[in-house]
Amino acid sequence: MNAPGDLPITCHAVWDGSHSGLRNMVTDGVLLDAAVQNQFCSLRFYEWSQPTISLGHFQPDNDPVVQQRFPNLAQVRRLSGGGAILHDRELTYSCSLPAAHPLVRNPGQVYDIVHQGIIEVLARHGVDCRMRGAALSGPEPFLCFGRGDPRDIVIGNNKIVGSAQRRRSGAVLQHGSILLSTSPHAPEFPGIQELTGVSLNCEQLMSPLLERIGRDLGTIATLSQWPDDILQRIEQRMVP
Repeated sequence: MNAPGDLPITCHAVWDGSHSGLRNMVTDGVLLDAAVQNQFCSLRFYEWSQPTISLGHFQPDNDPVVQQRFPNLAQVRRLSGGGAILHDRELTYSCSLPAAHPLVRNPGQVYDIVHQGIIEVLARHGVDCRMRGAALSGPEPFLCFGRGDPRDIVIGNNKIVGSAQRRRSGAVLQHGSILLSTSPHAPEFPGIQELTGVSLNCEQLMSPLLERIGRDLGTIATLSQWPDDILQRIEQRMVP
């Protein structure tokens, strides 16, 4: 892993608070564009203001399974592929790395760096977890959180962190979910609280996560909010 300042790039780190699914995905999109167009490197942690289903980039809008199981939940499309994800009672992160960032030469390494940082921060709170190490076999479940990737973070065999990437013009966006506790909308997925008895909230985790992960992505510049040009792009895309 890299010591602070080893990477010749500034990572802009923000705790972004709680927003609608639309604003969360618009923000991720704007940050990826900023990585492509302006070599802007970012690390973001955020929450969802209501339980929300995000559809994979190539999923149909009217997926019958989503409509049948989650008819009353908010729905949004994310930039990464895969199946539907229920966002509820979780802390979500995204990082966008420009093409000039050394880590994009091996995008798989970004999973390792971010997930190792999460594992270390959770360990400080008494949560013993690890990367899965081997993919699950058999048919893929509908919900992404039921699928198994070697880099998933698990407690026992239960997935508590999953991530995905989108690549564009050499830049990489990676985002993922840390499942803090079970959602009543998907009780088959236990969270950290159910698996360990440890109750965590986003405020406890966000500062150490920003510092721990940010230091492996570059020289950290912690911001209270995004620069004005980023905020302006977000607001422009929120207009119907």
